[in-house]
Amino acid sequence: MESIQKRLRDLSAKLADTWQKLQLDQKLARLEELEQITADPELWKDPQRAQNLHRELSQLTNSVQPWRLLKTQVADLDEIITLGDNELITEAERQIEILEQNLEELKKELRFTGEFDAGDAILRITAGVGGVEAMDWASMLERMYLRFAENKDFKVTCLERSAGEEAGIKTAVYEIHGQNAYGLLKSEHGVHRLVRLSPFNADNLRQTSFALVEVLPVVSDNEKVKIEDKDLRIDVYHAGGHGGQSVNTTNSAVRITHLPTNTVVAIQNERSQLQNKEKAMEILRGKLLQLQQEQNAESINKLRAGESAKWGQQIRNYVLQPYKLVKDTRTKHESKDPDAVLDGKIDEFIEAFLDIAR
Repeated sequence: MESIQKRLRDLSAKLADTWQKLQLDQKLARLEELEQITADPELWKDPQRAQNLHRELSQLTNSVQPWRLLKTQVADLDEIITLGDNELITEAERQIEILEQNLEELKKELRFTGEFDAGDAILRITAGVGGVEAMDWASMLERMYLRFAENKDFKVTCLERSAGEEAGIKTAVYEIHGQNAYGLLKSEHGVHRLVRLSPFNADNLRQTSFALVEVLPVVSDNEKVKIEDKDLRIDVYHAGGHGGQSVNTTNSAVRITHLPTNTVVAIQNERSQLQNKEKAMEILRGKLLQLQQEQNAESINKLRAGESAKWGQQIRNYVLQPYKLVKDTRTKHESKDPDAVLDGKIDEFIEAFLDIAR
């Protein structure tokens, strides 16, 4: 009896400590506030604000609900133990073991305490130099991340995709919607290197290819990243519709240039010019935040002009020949099953990164 009471006290103390670190009381207060705001039908007079608030409500609910449930279960178990019924004590011992395991699993949330970690992510894949070989490698990475998102039950929206002339892709941009999507995928930001026997070379020579993966937070709130209008150049140009090349050509495509940093974002997949502009601004805010981290700048206004060193940040090697190995250059974590990795099983690499980043 005394032993199980001590285990429960220890569990309660660990729960209280983690509850405080995750600021769950503040999150619950914000959740209650959001529930009141979103219940007001007048909110939809501003559709963009309504969507942003409903997205925040959904993410916060998914984040907080497991903790509320665990806290209730611990309180219920305390009442059962207090009754002192020997038959119930046996069941309580089994339940406390389950709750201890649940707490350890939930404590992984401590790795996602960054401002944007809990939210959605923008994933941009760009083929490096090397023609069709590099474009094929970019498409292999595209498939890897789409399979990863599918395994996580994340919702994926294609924002931009430029296919290669012979094979693969030049670029692809996706928005990944799901709990901790950015917190998980931010570890993938950097250059990915492939070594294999080329299927596009008549001599079947070994080929090295590179692709850049950019992972950006989705920042819908203008207040989070304030960009001066004078710092932007917005261009509108022709974009082919979904019917194919030169079909349904419209002036809806938008290109936005952030003049101080020469950062360019172009979007043409949305149906209207306004939608393309909103999506381009969302991506631009994410890119500027990423650039701010790379340059260790105090604010967006302190960013330096010119490209960041993003192409120099090689984070992972995928070797298919003469042996099979995937190795992360930062964590030294490796896998001898590149086929599984390229099929979306990248959780071990993400976990290894999150462990050293804590």
